[in-house]
Amino acid sequence: MSKPINFNLSAELASQLKTSTRKCFERAYEAALLTKGCSYVQGFLVLAKEPYIPIEYSWLELDEAVIDPTPNHFKKPTEEPHYFPAQSLSVKKLKAVVEEAKEDYPDDPPLPVYGNAPYEYYGEVMLGGKEYQDAYEQALAKCQELKQQKVNEAN
Repeated sequence: MSKPINFNLSAELASQLKTSTRKCFERAYEAALLTKGCSYVQGFLVLAKEPYIPIEYSWLELDEAVIDPTPNHFKKPTEEPHYFPAQSLSVKKLKAVVEEAKEDYPDDPPLPVYGNAPYEYYGEVMLGGKEYQDAYEQALAKCQELKQQKVNEAN
């Protein structure tokens, strides 16, 4: 089950970021560097709107709440977004992994981080291990639930 989002802290943190990118991985990385005691999390986001598909995504977790520094998918939410974590990294570990990726693969973006091989496959995209597949399946189930709710409300 995903943690609830703290919309106020998310908006406050988003306004402090220097980057103008809308890419969640880069924004979450920059936000993690500014947020004491947080974890950088990758997984999937589900929104209660069409097309009802899991979105590979990144956010922060602090205490018992999600902090989303890329809030461009909701202006005034009527329903909370749902987050399904696959991987969580401390800021120290995140910085080390990003620096190593920049060194080893300078032509490739260092984010997202997928952990150690062997990787499992999801669709046409190579993702991290079993935890990614599990998070994706949970997110997909939530998408189907939300879609069914919409159908039921329409009838």
